[in-house]
Amino acid sequence: MKNLAHFFFEVGMLKRTPRTGFQFLGSGAESVAEHSFRTAIIGFALARLDGQADVARVLQLCLFHDLPEARLGDLNYVNKKYVTADEQRAVDDLAATLPFGDEYRATLGEFAARETREALLAHDADQLEMILALKEYKDLGNRYADEWYPFAVRRLKTDLARKLAESIWSTDSTRWWFDEDQDWWVNGGRPSMQD
Repeated sequence: MKNLAHFFFEVGMLKRTPRTGFQFLGSGAESVAEHSFRTAIIGFALARLDGQADVARVLQLCLFHDLPEARLGDLNYVNKKYVTADEQRAVDDLAATLPFGDEYRATLGEFAARETREALLAHDADQLEMILALKEYKDLGNRYADEWYPFAVRRLKTDLARKLAESIWSTDSTRWWFDEDQDWWVNGGRPSMQD
């Protein structure tokens, strides 16, 4: 049980591990944990829409895909030009302490290999989460987001994800909450004095 307690504390480290690519974008910030959470939700949706993938497996791949970053940090594309991280060692070291270590190792191996339908969808969920963040920053005025978007789209592996990326990029990121009900935004749901 002590090893599981250590594992849960390690997972918690992802809440304090920043995603580092945004420093090059010039705006935005999120933790690896925040990224992984939305990635899992996207993965669930992709797996359901796909209709052939094992939804639970896609969720597992998404939830665990960046766990090694608790030990390695988040290396962005510029960092990876110059720094080589021993991710397999980080995976193996953690796996050696877990009662489900072999399953953890297999999960990370499947995600990295991108050979199963589930791994492709999990990979696409990872990229779509970044596309969503880019769109949010674009809508807030970051002009560099448009430059990053084509590269993120080129990383997508499935037609389903490419269609979803197009929809994301053409959707105002605030429309989900700021609807056309002008009376609500003026009166907050209370009847107006004119009524």
